Amino acid sequence: MEPQLPHTVADGVATVVIHRPDKRNAMTPSMWRQLPPLLARLAADPAVRVLVLTGAGDTFCAGADISSLRDPDEDTRAPVVAAEEALAAFPKPTLAAVRGYCVGGGCQLAVACDLRFAEEGAWFGITPARLGIAYPASSTRRLVSLVGPSSASYLLYSAELIGTERALRTGLVDEVLPAGGLGKRVAEFTRGLVARSRLTQAAAKESVSGRTDRDAHWARQARDSGETAEGVAAFLERREPHFTWTAPGAADGSAHEGDER
Repeated sequence: MEPQLPHTVADGVATVVIHRPDKRNAMTPSMWRQLPPLLARLAADPAVRVLVLTGAGDTFCAGADISSLRDPDEDTRAPVVAAEEALAAFPKPTLAAVRGYCVGGGCQLAVACDLRFAEEGAWFGITPARLGIAYPASSTRRLVSLVGPSSASYLLYSAELIGTERALRTGLVDEVLPAGGLGKRVAEFTRGLVARSRLTQAAAKESVSGRTDRDAHWARQARDSGETAEGVAAFLERREPHFTWTAPGAADGSAHEGDER
């Protein structure tokens, strides 16, 4: 059987693919449970600078496999929330590359990423109101933080799907690409992220997530690591900077570049 969450690491970018094309990449309980340990391994891998989450074929993810809800003894909610929280807590930049349907639990995963790029023709929806499911409070807060109370209420109350134009207008997606252009843009953008300062990205991610008490820590890290000096020197010398900061405890992972996990 093919893996349902195949993943590769190449040139600093880890790509995780939701792969269940016969079911529009709907996530089974097993897939939800597999995601947190997979993300933990990728987070610990110093060869990984950026994480891209996408779906196989022409669909991102149609959500959770609804057939699993028929089993009253199956705890379906906890694994979904745990997977979403693990993605939100990933310590490096994350990007959802969306084609086709991004619905229900699939949209939860996309919202848990830092950024979302979508191809024209994609559809987004959060659909617990069609099933009588109480949407998790943590997921609701994350959605509200992203699109605002009114747009979050629209999506949650109605369970209607919205296209890329409205998704872009409300802030649910960051860029919309023409058909066939998503892969090229994601590759180009992530190459840029890999070249930027890891220290800057780590500090920004921490602040964006709500922690704002470590300005002095990050200023000291930037000074002592030489990141600021290198960035200023590169600017003045009109060259590309060579940033070398790594998170404490990280080892050289260059030997893992391009490995398939």
